[in-house]
Amino acid sequence: MKIILIVLAILSLASCNFSVDHKNSLKSSIEETAVDANYNPEKRLSDLGIELKIPETPVANYVHAVRSGNLIFLAGKGPKMDNGKNVIGKLGAELSVEQGYEAARWAAINQLSVLKSELGNLNKVSRIVKVKGMVNAVHDFTDQSKVINGYSDLMVEVFGEKGKHARAAVGMASLPGNMAVEVEMIVEVYE
Repeated sequence: MKIILIVLAILSLASCNFSVDHKNSLKSSIEETAVDANYNPEKRLSDLGIELKIPETPVANYVHAVRSGNLIFLAGKGPKMDNGKNVIGKLGAELSVEQGYEAARWAAINQLSVLKSELGNLNKVSRIVKVKGMVNAVHDFTDQSKVINGYSDLMVEVFGEKGKHARAAVGMASLPGNMAVEVEMIVEVYE
């Protein structure tokens, strides 16, 4: 009986230590995911002079974004400018790398408009996870990454370190409507 009481006492102490360790671990995890008081993508957009617009209804049988858990998968967006027209043309023929960079920046602004529409506030973005940039280019064009930098650079300007992401930048023989770029994005958000 004495041995049983000793074993029970040891198990009781061990479970108390586990409980304290678990609580400390949980507290640490919550503190790590807390939003930095200086993190404000909405203000950063305003400082950059970028005004987001309400996204138009998709023109085919798809949606702008799908949320699964704390990830949002955004459909590809092109470089529609404020005048309602896309930047069109092939990189390496009608468009320079600099013009492609600006086109990719427009695609980023359009994606941020969708994201804001989905979330209500971009401060809910925990991290830009993945970007897939498609560049309408002639067959021997090799500066796709320099073009998609226009997209990536804006994500970092707006979200800081949380804007850095994994990325693909690939060339395409054509894109819908002859637009210069199309970009997809995956974003992690706070609950």
